[in-house]
Amino acid sequence: MTAPISIANALTIAGSDPSGGAGIQADLKTFSALGAYGTSVITALTAQNTQGVRGVHPVPADFIAAQLETLLDDVEIDAVKIGMVASREVAEVIRAALTRRRPRWVVLDPVMVAKSGDVLVDNAGIAAVRDILVPLADLITPNLPEAAVLLERSTPTTANEMEAMLPALSSLGAPHVLLKGGHLHGERCPDLLADAGSARWLDGPRIATDNLHGTGCSLSSAVTACLARGDALPEAVGAAKQWLNEALTASVRLRVGRGRGPVHHFHAWW
Repeated sequence: MTAPISIANALTIAGSDPSGGAGIQADLKTFSALGAYGTSVITALTAQNTQGVRGVHPVPADFIAAQLETLLDDVEIDAVKIGMVASREVAEVIRAALTRRRPRWVVLDPVMVAKSGDVLVDNAGIAAVRDILVPLADLITPNLPEAAVLLERSTPTTANEMEAMLPALSSLGAPHVLLKGGHLHGERCPDLLADAGSARWLDGPRIATDNLHGTGCSLSSAVTACLARGDALPEAVGAAKQWLNEALTASVRLRVGRGRGPVHHFHAWW
């Protein structure tokens, strides 16, 4: 008799996006698309659409703690992705909960600025992410503006400047860094995957689309899903990048909003 197949459980700790393209909604879609069972803890409600963010309403830290403890009392989590965190109190709550019940993988996507340019986190929140959550994570996945905010320096404009950021990012405490190069100009979108001893470029095409809402959320949650399934880190990142490229290419089939639309998370099915 064949043993039943065990489906991995992934957790997203992030903010909500009513338009469905980013945040919790994008993470849960991505988990499902890549074969992981998705669970969630909401850190903030937002009033946003494909054109911009009109408001952010943080969830109180004690209720975030209640969500985490209730979930972790019952469900064994294989990998967790942390997204939008707006305060030190919330960061400390997350650290405490994940220290008590540590999943195999913790992925941090330091969400600070929306694709529209709207700032989502104040200086205190940025410091909390840098000081509390980066050292907690196994992998951080900043884009170039987010990396610049974490390091309090200007955003790189060349591949050489991007590579020069890695030592400082690694010194913040996470053993692995996926530095995303989508903000560089050119026909390619190179990313850098680094640990304490080495770094390698992961090349990728620049997809001709304006449907870029939630790409950072979706990539980090795709990596999380692949890690939850048991993939090694380099393979998880490679599979996530390939999936996202296909989701961007297929996004033309969607008709969502009048601004930056979402990627097509379920391109393999519909």
